[in-house]
Amino acid sequence: MEKKILVSVAMPTYGQEKFIAEAVLGVLSQQCDFDVELIVADDCSPDRTAEIVQNITETHPNGSWIKYVRHDKNKGAIPNFAWTFCQANGKYIAACEGDDYWTDPLKLQKQVDFLEKNPDYSIIFHKVKEVDLYGVSTATVINSPDAEETYDIGSLAAGNFIHTPSVMFKKNFNTFPDWIGISPIGDYPLHMLNAQYGLIKYLPEEMAAYRVGAGIWSSQSRIYQFINTLFTLKLLITHFSDQQEIKDRLSIQYDALMKELRINDLNSAPRMYEKNRNDLSFSELTSLLVKKIRKRIKI
Repeated sequence: MEKKILVSVAMPTYGQEKFIAEAVLGVLSQQCDFDVELIVADDCSPDRTAEIVQNITETHPNGSWIKYVRHDKNKGAIPNFAWTFCQANGKYIAACEGDDYWTDPLKLQKQVDFLEKNPDYSIIFHKVKEVDLYGVSTATVINSPDAEETYDIGSLAAGNFIHTPSVMFKKNFNTFPDWIGISPIGDYPLHMLNAQYGLIKYLPEEMAAYRVGAGIWSSQSRIYQFINTLFTLKLLITHFSDQQEIKDRLSIQYDALMKELRINDLNSAPRMYEKNRNDLSFSELTSLLVKKIRKRIKI
């Protein structure tokens, strides 16, 4: 009899052979009273990722949870991110990218227990510690209150506060909007799309680690992050154009980021994006983004 998966864990990865074992083992260490699948989507990594995952699959007691796929050609970070989530069979989906890892073996059980008892909630996340490339905690304090909190999509539209390795959400949709293919950021749009379907719960327990300097985002310069955030916000503003309150809150984010760019005089990026901001088409925005990234501006 085929198992009925309750939780799917999405793990997109590329070139993370130094960290993938810790990421996979953190998932397989989960103690829960339901069936789990771990979807490891390897975006054609030029390293030993396949060998490492295969060894764990064959030797770990929970190795049967693993569904490993290595793409024949590199899809790119966001297309692979979206593809991974779309393969999920579970009622709930949790996320852990190949350079992050979970630290509490009861993480999934705690999150599922809450969502099962509270159908008005679509998303649940928790406190995360930030570590360096060697797994050593940094001094950075992530936006993590010490008490349980409830948020809604309006709160999230004011700024992303959900770290990817902490999140679990109901499988609210099977496909992403077409524009996700050109979005330079995957997690914030994912959270915003899921927040349309219910409330957001925060647990103050530290149950995962986010590794700084290993992933595509945390290893990039500030100007790269600024421009990509602006571009993503533009896509979200357009997507939520018929929901005025959400659109307004996203626009406030956009304008605040533009102001910060102007204050810091980060090259010509603010002038490029400021000109006729509301009239720029997706193709024009894409062109601007590509030009800036190609210059590889560092600050």
